[in-house]
Amino acid sequence: MISVSHLTKFYGPRKAIDDLSFEVQKGEIVGFLGPNGAGKSTTMKILTGFMPATDGKAVVAGHDVFEDPISVKRNVGYLPETPPVYTEMKVKDYLEFTGKLHQVPTTSLSKSVKNAIERTSLGDVQNRLIGNLSKGYRQRVGLAQALLHNPKVLILDEPTVGLDPKQIIEIRELIKSLGGDHTVILSSHILPEVTAICQRIIVLARGKIAAEDSLEGLTMRMKKGLIYSMEVKKPSSEGVDAIRKIPGISGVSSNGSKLLVEMTAGSRDVRDQVVEMAVNRGMGVLEFSPEKVSLEEIFLQLTTEENHSAAAHAGGM
Repeated sequence: MISVSHLTKFYGPRKAIDDLSFEVQKGEIVGFLGPNGAGKSTTMKILTGFMPATDGKAVVAGHDVFEDPISVKRNVGYLPETPPVYTEMKVKDYLEFTGKLHQVPTTSLSKSVKNAIERTSLGDVQNRLIGNLSKGYRQRVGLAQALLHNPKVLILDEPTVGLDPKQIIEIRELIKSLGGDHTVILSSHILPEVTAICQRIIVLARGKIAAEDSLEGLTMRMKKGLIYSMEVKKPSSEGVDAIRKIPGISGVSSNGSKLLVEMTAGSRDVRDQVVEMAVNRGMGVLEFSPEKVSLEEIFLQLTTEENHSAAAHAGGM
């Protein structure tokens, strides 16, 4: 549904995005992560036809962004970081106006507007001036206009900015429900949001792709091996030493009743032996589960590595 090849964008002498290549499949929800200035918004603006690239190619819904931008815009719903609303218009009037811009047939315009209002919970404010709405409601209006023409692709830049916790949950659920029928790219600085919504994550740093994978895949890349957390009744140094000696175990650390057991990447599965050893040594196993690496840790490690790599490269020039 989206294909990007060697995309590059310069702002004067500064390279905002650097040779990006990635694909997004139909119905997939993909998250853009990255620090400020990483190139997320620039990439989104190029995919929507909002601005041209300096080099490279982008195809959205079967249409080349640079050769056929009008067809791209017909198939894309776009919510920029600042919602594109006219504050002097009423919500319903604004949505009818944007529906006409999107060339929604007159016979189905009222139904499309009603559906967008219902999906974004704007019914109570549909006859109010947008300028009198809170930031959260303006964000909803922006999302409603992106959904109005039932586009194949949704590109959402920080879609929950300004929303209260209840609204954030509602919009997250809405976005998740759009997957399958729509292809969605969203950027967010709220890392748990990406975890909750996205099936795949693209991490950008300094205009380049630092990583591209599912959350589980990124987690595995950050670990040298598989790490499991084991809660025991009676921890003992003798039991810990015995577990360390099991072939395939690369390390065991303990903090009171909690043990972290690391298995060598690519080794055979010895989880049953670890639990059996703990029981035989009288420690008693209360819980045994994979130890999760947080998205915050993954994000910081990937972007820090990219920055260090860039700095080392610059130093060698």
